[in-house]
Amino acid sequence: MKLRWTSGSPFVRKVMVTAIEAGLADRIEKIETDYTDPDADFIGANPLGKVPALTLDDGMVLADSPVICAYLDSLHDGAKLIPPEGPARWQALHLEGLADGLCESAIAVARENARPDDKQWDALRDRQWSKVERTMSWLDGHGEYLEGAVTIGHVALGCAIGWILFRLSDCLGDWQARWPNVARWYRAFEQRPSMQATRPR
Repeated sequence: MKLRWTSGSPFVRKVMVTAIEAGLADRIEKIETDYTDPDADFIGANPLGKVPALTLDDGMVLADSPVICAYLDSLHDGAKLIPPEGPARWQALHLEGLADGLCESAIAVARENARPDDKQWDALRDRQWSKVERTMSWLDGHGEYLEGAVTIGHVALGCAIGWILFRLSDCLGDWQARWPNVARWYRAFEQRPSMQATRPR
């Protein structure tokens, strides 16, 4: 399998953490890709032009981290990151959706911050950052989502928080005091070998 990736992407990290947790990392060839290039050679198979994108051995291309992670989770015989059925399945997928949305909102803030001062849209940035804060507060008050065996939701959340700390730590302020339950969980989760091996640089 070939993974189109770019350094620093939290969604690429999510895929690689999933691959490591599933024992599949050695089956993936990583190909650094300039996804901003409209002539990039993978656009034909992945018209969104986004990374991560995974090319399977039969040539099929899977785009978007939830799809790629679900595929990788289907390939191994160990404990599944996506529980097969019941409430645990939907809780894991719900947490994944929240975490991915948290990350997308944070990325929107970072992109707005990168614009020239006279081009920044404060209302957009504030709206996106409010989503980050609301989601962190919700998670802090729903500890049941942070407990139990590791799921795809935990992987997505760990990568999202890691990216925010890497790129937007000034915006977070004293986040460990504001969201102590999330902070406690993250401190433990980031020690997993899969997280240590994929730390952003």
